[in-house]
Amino acid sequence: MAESGIVLTGEGEMLAFGRRLAAFVRIGDVIALEGGLGAGKTTLARGLLEGLGLEGEAPSPSFAIVQPYDIPEVSLPVAHVDLYRLDGPEEAEELALDEYLTDSLLIVEWPDRLGEQAWPHALRFHIAIEPGGARRLTADVPGAWTERWSQI
Repeated sequence: MAESGIVLTGEGEMLAFGRRLAAFVRIGDVIALEGGLGAGKTTLARGLLEGLGLEGEAPSPSFAIVQPYDIPEVSLPVAHVDLYRLDGPEEAEELALDEYLTDSLLIVEWPDRLGEQAWPHALRFHIAIEPGGARRLTADVPGAWTERWSQI
């Protein structure tokens, strides 16, 4: 798995990166977003959803846990998931998240709540807040993403 880092300054750049990323996602992909509160996970997810055609607001799924989007609202089905409120992997079993992979893109905030072994094929972003407020995205790029990643 290759690792790559990107520095983004401001919410606009985070949204723009998400929109660029949207051109390369496929059904069955998992985009895993890690980072502390306020790091920009939901902003990146919103940019990705905008890039897939979402015109309305993309609410944070913090309370719903899973926020689905379907065609024609977006160009391919998406499940935006926020696992922050889960206490452990056993609580996620009833969500049946892997079932979404048969016909959707899965965007997961706080994937660490399911343990390190969850979705080894995921494109993982760790978002850190830099001094001055910029965000550093460190991407763990799995083999299935190597060719696509080089085009982003």
